[in-house]
Amino acid sequence: MVGARLILASTSSYRRELLGRLRLPFACVAPEVDEIARAGEPALERAVRLALAKATAVAARHPASTVIGSDQVAVCRGELLDKPGDAVRCRAQLRRLSGSQASFHTAVAVLSAERARTLQFVDTTTVHVRPLSDAEIERYIAAEQPFDCAGGFRCEGLGISLFERIVCEDPTALVGLPLIRTAGALRELGYALP
Repeated sequence: MVGARLILASTSSYRRELLGRLRLPFACVAPEVDEIARAGEPALERAVRLALAKATAVAARHPASTVIGSDQVAVCRGELLDKPGDAVRCRAQLRRLSGSQASFHTAVAVLSAERARTLQFVDTTTVHVRPLSDAEIERYIAAEQPFDCAGGFRCEGLGISLFERIVCEDPTALVGLPLIRTAGALRELGYALP
């Protein structure tokens, strides 16, 4: 790659760990973008808007860099599933998910001012949650405390035991950054990846 610095427009430890798997040097920069949902905005459109807003905000401050912005919006039965933040909201989300399915829209925007390119894509993962008893929900919350995860679970941890199945094209998308297409976008911009 011709000297462009790679930046992940995120403070998410999950996205940082995922991008690190590609073994490219990168920095993380907080995008400082308002993530409030707009009235009537569909989940997929919100994810796309926020991924691009994050990448654009960081690219404006670092114009010589390639910037990756990503956002994930989950929806179950027409209701958005944000990060619960605490046990009470986590319990409510897991009860809503019990015996149901949810769609997780993970949008990515990769901006390269040097190449005057913006590459965007969305990966949608559907999780099918098995029926959960209150006792199972309580044990899970106590064990993992997934308060910083949309839907109130960590699929890469004990949360996998909550599912009947996961339908996806990229298993890393549910964690927060679909690496298959992200790696493809970076290759398209000239990054050397195997």
